[in-house]
Amino acid sequence: MEQAKYTIGLDYGSDSVRSLIVNVNTGEEIASVVFEYPRWKKGLFCEPAKNQFRQHPKDYLEGLEYTIVEALKQAPAGVAENVVGISVDTTGSTPVAVDEKGTPLALTSGFEENPNAMFVLWKDHTAVREADEINDLARKWDIDFTKYEGGVYSSEWFWAKVLHVLRDDAAIMRAADSWVEHCDWIPALLVGNTRPKTLKRSRCAAGHKAMWHEAFGGLPSEEFLTALDPALSGLRDRLFKETFTCDVSVGNLSEEWAQKLGLSTDVKIGVGAFDAHLGALGAEIEPYYLSKVMGTSTCDMLVAPMEEVGDKLVAGICGQVDGSIVPGMLGMEAGQSAFGDIYAWFKKVLVGPTQQIIEKTNLVDKATQEKLIEEISDKMIAELSAEAEKIGIDENGVLAIDWMNGRRTPDANQNLKGAIAGLNLGTDAPRIFRALVESTAFGSKAIIDRFRSEGIRIDGVIALGGVAKKSALVMQIVADILNMPIKVARSEQACALGSAMAAAVVAGVYATTDQAQKKMGGGFETEYHPIAENVAKYQLIYEKYKKLGKFIEDELTK
Repeated sequence: MEQAKYTIGLDYGSDSVRSLIVNVNTGEEIASVVFEYPRWKKGLFCEPAKNQFRQHPKDYLEGLEYTIVEALKQAPAGVAENVVGISVDTTGSTPVAVDEKGTPLALTSGFEENPNAMFVLWKDHTAVREADEINDLARKWDIDFTKYEGGVYSSEWFWAKVLHVLRDDAAIMRAADSWVEHCDWIPALLVGNTRPKTLKRSRCAAGHKAMWHEAFGGLPSEEFLTALDPALSGLRDRLFKETFTCDVSVGNLSEEWAQKLGLSTDVKIGVGAFDAHLGALGAEIEPYYLSKVMGTSTCDMLVAPMEEVGDKLVAGICGQVDGSIVPGMLGMEAGQSAFGDIYAWFKKVLVGPTQQIIEKTNLVDKATQEKLIEEISDKMIAELSAEAEKIGIDENGVLAIDWMNGRRTPDANQNLKGAIAGLNLGTDAPRIFRALVESTAFGSKAIIDRFRSEGIRIDGVIALGGVAKKSALVMQIVADILNMPIKVARSEQACALGSAMAAAVVAGVYATTDQAQKKMGGGFETEYHPIAENVAKYQLIYEKYKKLGKFIEDELTK
């Protein structure tokens, strides 16, 4: 009997990292371990009021070693000896300033506690001004370098973040030799070559977030970048020209990391990619099926054959790149800057004052206080959801706009703010919560409407991520508002599973990602269908949503 082979999917999320060991022959998920970033959990290096969200590379390093070692301990005997590949997915755009060796500056002397020397997390919006400047210049330039990025550049993306940090911190300006995306740095680290000019860069990161395209000969021209700001002078030559898809090997696991992890140096390491891209792979994306990663934010992924879409440009999305999701197909990305984060925000609004009162009370002891706070926090969303479900659809009720963290798609604009309208003295927390859920679903519909208006058909929706797995209320509302069935991927960890699939191709077990999906895919656990009566009601409310959104964009952001 042939010995089973295994791959490891390493999935870096916003709050934690997970390692998943998968049997490449059957798709069986053998072991999985999660590591919460300790510094991030304490809120270090972040200033939410300023939209500053930074992560220390030590969180990533500690999580890398811990999760793989512990997952291998959980796995049956003999698994470690038969691991053939590792692939990595991360959030993005999450770049970091590095020295000439490719070491993040936060790991070098003098920068250990400097947030500007750390990874700038995807949801960091400190670079709104820089994004506006990029858009203004691109519209005047003889080549529109944003045209493959949906025509609008976002503060969540590579160049805006790099420029903001360089302007903000002269010490970083002097010390930074180059910049590297998180999804590029981890694979480079594992093979022992982090030098910025020679490490292999991800096609999806470069194409969707850094304005890289073959038609431009790579990145935007030196003339464009220096016209944007002289601070960028010479940086293009210290970055990259080539990019690679997720089916390409970076190299073999280095001796150093083989010893740390208890693996062989024969293990192949794949080119990294963003979590949503490999999550779509893990959820068995197929042409013209929108893959929605529904978590703190959403990433909406769509693939289509190149010969069918050709050079069609889709306005207002987060980019379209050959091979960025599925090698050989055009990958298109859209999404919402906040989804589950909006529910979490409302929970904090309710729990925060309650927590402060409980902490000051003399009626119960400290231990009981802590238990009360924990229970209230843990049960708040479930209680709100249960009560919201009883309310039903109110065409004249509370109406919300889901731009609490700006708008990613359609037409990125991080200057926008959310809103709640239609309040009266009878409005209670469940009604507000339901309106917030409906607003996130309306935001999802706006994305689908944009694809269709640009001539891209959508045949179905595949959902994955924490919200898709946990909230039947949210999923039914989304199905009703989209007026489309939604299939929910069975795997609890579709992003990590997608990385494991990519690793199986990198290791030579399968020739294509399509073959890996067919052998390793977990299928779907449930399907939500729209309710005709709800669809009609929600269409009326959606028109009000669009009107209120237009008013906010036209009048309140002047």
